[in-house]
Amino acid sequence: MTANDASARDLSLGVTARLRRAAPLDGRDARWLGLALVPGVVAVAVYLTTNPYPAYGGGLYARIAAAIAANGYAPPTTVDGYAVTVPFAYPPLQFYVFALALDLGFDPVTVTRFLPSVAVVAALVPAYLLGRDYTGSRAAGTGTAAMIALNPQVLEWHVSAGGVVRGFAFLYALTAVYAGYHVFTGGGRRALLGGAVAVALTGLTHPTYALFVVAGYLVLWGGLDRSLGGLARGLAVGLGALALASPWLAWVVATHGAGAFTAAAGTHGGLGGGLGALLAGPSWVRLVPLALAGAALALRRDATVAAWVVVATLLFFQVRFAYAVAALAVAVAGVGVAARLARREGSALATPDRRAAAAAALVLLATVAGGTALAAATTSTTDGTTPSFLDDESVAAAEWAAAETPTDARFLVLGDAAEWFPVLSGRSIAVGPWGVEWVSAAAYDRHLAAFRAASTCNSAACVESAVATVGADPDYVVVPKGRYTVRGTAVVGFGTLERSFAAADGWTRVHENDGVAVYRASGRADG
Repeated sequence: MTANDASARDLSLGVTARLRRAAPLDGRDARWLGLALVPGVVAVAVYLTTNPYPAYGGGLYARIAAAIAANGYAPPTTVDGYAVTVPFAYPPLQFYVFALALDLGFDPVTVTRFLPSVAVVAALVPAYLLGRDYTGSRAAGTGTAAMIALNPQVLEWHVSAGGVVRGFAFLYALTAVYAGYHVFTGGGRRALLGGAVAVALTGLTHPTYALFVVAGYLVLWGGLDRSLGGLARGLAVGLGALALASPWLAWVVATHGAGAFTAAAGTHGGLGGGLGALLAGPSWVRLVPLALAGAALALRRDATVAAWVVVATLLFFQVRFAYAVAALAVAVAGVGVAARLARREGSALATPDRRAAAAAALVLLATVAGGTALAAATTSTTDGTTPSFLDDESVAAAEWAAAETPTDARFLVLGDAAEWFPVLSGRSIAVGPWGVEWVSAAAYDRHLAAFRAASTCNSAACVESAVATVGADPDYVVVPKGRYTVRGTAVVGFGTLERSFAAADGWTRVHENDGVAVYRASGRADG
């Protein structure tokens, strides 16, 4: 071996050693991390097997991605096709990933069906790491990840079509929170840098998840540090993230003004939405995380994680954030229970190996039970966990519109298939809330109310009255037959609305299949 070869080998070994020291995982984590991923893989497999189309809506996201690709990857000023011209003020990161997938030849339905699953499984890695380091137990880390993977309140919004954005925002947010834990427990410059990058990625993906991270940092500082030095480190992470995201923020403000952010902030529950929902009428869905916070406090005297659950419950209307933190609270409580049982004389959990085996068995049992429950829910005719907005008939109707109607035609599409219609047909919809939040909260509320009212009408006159509230004058109306969804809730039509349009003056049926009937306003010709 020459001197140069030896020098190169030593350099390679040195780099490898540094990477191993920097990595948050080692050989002892292999089995526990592998076990942590199993529930996520099972949940994803059940979802993909039972959902031939992606759940919920992803059409607007696909339309944005297509606009980015068509604009040569420069950010488009606006996105058309929806009830209003949508200002492109969305955090852009995942839309660029989506645009790249479209340019590689994947169709938007395929991307939104499969890509979120990658994020769902990947997010379990920082979930495991956070649970492991916070509790000091690899088994608890696995439990944290498993409970996140199997909780339908968390899963449905990340594995569904919108998971092309939300799923990755959750991945980045958990990574940011994991880094934040180490920022406040002596993690050094590596934690600061990792935190800044992860917070920036979160902010460049979804604003609500960025707020979730900010709330988590404040709770972790208050519970684990409370020093001026810790506050300065947290501030350094925030300023670093802001610097990384500043080009996008500057572009949005210069293009649309700061009002774009304030308009959107008043929709989807806003800050404090969880508190408002609790005051309006407590439900078990919102009370369960609070009970789990109480368990962590009682069994482990952990006020930090308990406070974090309370903050997430009250701050966000979307309960997925509270349940994500509650998974850590359950792991904390589980460690407390295991410690108490181990202290009992003659306990079956007296040794670490037995406790590890019991924890692994519980995770596997939960995976089987959770996977079975998810399969039962997703195959139900009233699936409320992962309802698909699309079916073969609604896709066929959009394809007919693309081939047979003028390019400037405006459609009123009743039911949730409306969200997908512009990207599948290349035609605009006249009514719907999607993207309207970037105009104003009032406009969003009006379009949401009009869409809901029109989609549940039983007569043509009712539909016309509903859409008139937003000044819509559609050229075509797409009426679903049989079962469809309105804002994710199943609705069944019995032909009353179809017959009403068929008999109404001013409407002519121009297309029909087994699931959809399309009516054209009189005096307006097909293309």
